Amino acid sequence: MKRSLSAISTLNASFAEDVAAYAAAGFDAIGLWEMKLPEDDAANIELLRSNGLTVSNCVPTVPSFLPLAIPGMEGPTGTQTRVDAICASIRRLAAYEPECVVCLSGPLGGRSDAEGRAIVVDGLHRAAAAATEAGVRLGFEPVHPSQRDTAGFVTSVGEALSLLDEAGTTGVGIMADTFNVGHEATAEIVAAAGRLTGLHVADELPEPVPGVRALPEPGGRSAELIAALRNAGWDGTLDIEIFSTPDAFWSLPVEEAARRAYAASSALS
Repeated sequence: MKRSLSAISTLNASFAEDVAAYAAAGFDAIGLWEMKLPEDDAANIELLRSNGLTVSNCVPTVPSFLPLAIPGMEGPTGTQTRVDAICASIRRLAAYEPECVVCLSGPLGGRSDAEGRAIVVDGLHRAAAAATEAGVRLGFEPVHPSQRDTAGFVTSVGEALSLLDEAGTTGVGIMADTFNVGHEATAEIVAAAGRLTGLHVADELPEPVPGVRALPEPGGRSAELIAALRNAGWDGTLDIEIFSTPDAFWSLPVEEAARRAYAASSALS
């Protein structure tokens, strides 16, 4: 089983610090966030290779077709500008040979469901074409229902598959997240195992806080979903992805955060 840590989990560390700490902790791969990457891709790729890390998935600087309502991550308001940015990121990030590049729907922002779907379907067509040309897979990620108005109006694997079927794109899969889809029936997630491009992994806090995640624990929802997917034959990479607050996981030194995340991922197998 390959284990990865998403770079958003150590928000305040640099890319170089992430690479050194993740490799030292024992991870096989890193989940890249483009916003943390230095401009010199050749140097970045060499640093990854010299530390023995592959890339599990990549999140573009502009990750969604509709504007996010997350402070600091809103990005451009024009939907065509956003699609252009996503396609440019796909072409750039393909050089890192990731398992997939991730995209989200984004929230409706006052639009009707039909208007939002039309924008996302058009964006998926263009992004899928860019991904095919670049030789990388695109992974469409549904978000947690509590983030429907901030991160994405697509909030289940079933909704994501329906939208992909409507778009008629080939080669586009689902980037699932155990935190985001934990409310769904296990059987529905397992049924989509053949279309998964990757798996972000995190549990809810004992007292849930919107958008904030905890490291997965044995016996938790993430462990349950991973076991079911493994039993169904899915053998993809587990990418621990922790969104936090400045006084919680994000406050840890990168080395400590990586060690804790690796221990949590190891306990799942």
